[in-house]
Amino acid sequence: MFQPQFGPDGLIPAIVSDADTGDLLMFAWMNAEAVTLTIETGFAHFWTRSRQRIWKKGEESGNLLRIREIRTDCDQDVLWLRVHVEGAGVACHTGERSCFYRVLSMQRTDDGVVRLVPATLPKG
Repeated sequence: MFQPQFGPDGLIPAIVSDADTGDLLMFAWMNAEAVTLTIETGFAHFWTRSRQRIWKKGEESGNLLRIREIRTDCDQDVLWLRVHVEGAGVACHTGERSCFYRVLSMQRTDDGVVRLVPATLPKG
């Protein structure tokens, strides 16, 4: 039986990946209403903490996330949405296909300190 375990803030983390390629697209939060709307409509809905409201991903851009499958982990405290991205096929509000387009490479300095150096993946 599906019994999502929401945190004390009423939210559950949702990991979103492309159902065909397996690419990681984004991470977002869902509350009970967002989970219900996602299941009922077949399109991903999230809770936006910055705007404090339900948000249908792609409602403005047209890059809707059509649900192919929803999974939950053994503790039911994380959701995994496998989706098809409609519209231009991008999931990130920046126009990138995935929100995870930045690479942090670890470099060790002469004094032995490890630093993370940001880089951007090439488009395409």
